[in-house]
Amino acid sequence: MKYQAVIFDLDGVICFTDEYHYLAWKQMADSRGVYFDREINNRLRGASRMETLEIVRERYEGPALSAERKAELAAMKNDIYRESLAQMSPADLSDEVRSTLDGLRGMGLKLAIGSSSKNTPFILRQLGLGSYFDAVSDGNHITRSKPDPAVFLKAAEMLGLAPSVCLVVEDAVSGAQAGHAGGFDVACVGDAAKARAGEYNMDSIKELLAIAGK
Repeated sequence: MKYQAVIFDLDGVICFTDEYHYLAWKQMADSRGVYFDREINNRLRGASRMETLEIVRERYEGPALSAERKAELAAMKNDIYRESLAQMSPADLSDEVRSTLDGLRGMGLKLAIGSSSKNTPFILRQLGLGSYFDAVSDGNHITRSKPDPAVFLKAAEMLGLAPSVCLVVEDAVSGAQAGHAGGFDVACVGDAAKARAGEYNMDSIKELLAIAGK
């Protein structure tokens, strides 16, 4: 087989937390009188927490915010978000994703997560995947978010493998760009697949079984 490992983005690939993010940012923005809608929210995908705050603040018309106040607002959003994530359970992991992960592992492939989210460990525990992956690279390990390849390169390093034998799975164009920047092949679902951003552009994540088996 060409690949020895598969590195997954989390949101939009393994699970779907976009609505939780939107509602949390919306609540935080509304509390500060800042306009925020779903169109703005769509620009946040793949960005770090502080990068996201800067996008949300583009409609802010008040006085300049200190670094400390920015950190407080980001923490406020994250507290709201984590409270909503507490509702997640293994039932939120689709049968298709679960069977695909198990199938890839059955083929002898290593599996990893490469996500900019600092909440990745918490989400994985809620989904019942707390100890499932061979490596978890997330926002706690990097300072540069996608399209910088740092999070994927860190995952490959944790696995002890070269990027050339790891396949990245992404749903965002910026994530696909990050994979390519790091020297990885990329399999895309969702918006990234529609944009034909990867070497493989899938209608369903289960197509990974055939791709990885080549």
